[in-house]
Amino acid sequence: MRMVFRWYGEGNDRIPLSHVKQIPGVEGIVWALHDVEAGEEWPMEKILKVKEQADRYRLHIEVVESVNVHEDIKLGLPTRDRYIENYKRTIEKLAQVGVKVICYNFMPVFDWTRTDLYKPLEDGSTALFYEKEKAETMSPEDLVDKIAGNSDFTMPGWEAARLKHLSDLFQAYKNVSEEDLWNHLQYFLEEIIPVAEENDIKMAIHPDDPPWSIFGLPRIITNKENIRRLLNLVDSPSNTVTLCSGSLGANPNNNIAEMVNEFADRIPFAHIRNVKIYENGDFIETSHRTADGSVDIYRIVKAYHDNGFTGYARPDHGRHIFDEECRPGYGLYDRALGIMYLWGIWDALERAKQEEEK
Repeated sequence: MRMVFRWYGEGNDRIPLSHVKQIPGVEGIVWALHDVEAGEEWPMEKILKVKEQADRYRLHIEVVESVNVHEDIKLGLPTRDRYIENYKRTIEKLAQVGVKVICYNFMPVFDWTRTDLYKPLEDGSTALFYEKEKAETMSPEDLVDKIAGNSDFTMPGWEAARLKHLSDLFQAYKNVSEEDLWNHLQYFLEEIIPVAEENDIKMAIHPDDPPWSIFGLPRIITNKENIRRLLNLVDSPSNTVTLCSGSLGANPNNNIAEMVNEFADRIPFAHIRNVKIYENGDFIETSHRTADGSVDIYRIVKAYHDNGFTGYARPDHGRHIFDEECRPGYGLYDRALGIMYLWGIWDALERAKQEEEK
């Protein structure tokens, strides 16, 4: 397991790389060019600037999250080919600086969805929260105001340039079914996977968050069966999944450890985090500790260990603790605690294995 840490870039992240470097076992950053609009080719000079920043602290940049997919590709419009060509050129550029994994998602209109960015927990911390009833009754515009309207931090997946056309996007998706979305995803993969193969890069799709339809929009990367279908669309070692225990874990029917066991050779990148699910369908993000949520983090890490996982892993969303002012879900302290919890499980499993082999 190779530990990495998501970082939003100089001037866009209050956490300096000097602090990231001090977290035990972290060897690289998970990064992106957040000021480049979806569909545009990434400029080489900006890519090299991030590499130079990471090199100063001997942190690698082998994992990118995300190279966002333009909506025209998801909609299957004739204009998609231009954006796909830009995507291919970006893949080629990223390979030149040593990138090995590109995380992306295929969620229409919205990226991750929550109804409260700072919901108080009993211990006094706050966390990202999803209230089922509110999500089902609020308007898309209200949701955008809630998340993208956060003035202190940019919110990846909620870019203003795209969301200002919200009503047009909803109209465009009005007649797009799940099967249509599968077809559009297959077209995209058939175009880019050969380029990824040539450049030794794994394209790792992120599951839908949460793993069900929002505002009637189709969502397809939601469970084990759909991940299996995704991997079979283009049967290639470069067509892979970013297995996110928090996204998939919001649905109690999803057994994440089972997925690790089945898809181990097609998971180059793991997001490991916990959520607590309530009986009414609400869920809140918790510490990474298994006892604090509904996702069995121990069994997930054990599944990775049992399968000899050598890919990249990062703690995903954390709580906001110790009065830290941070991007929702992406503070330093709770993610650092999460890393130490994950290492604790991993190291104990390693020690037990060594003892058995004596």
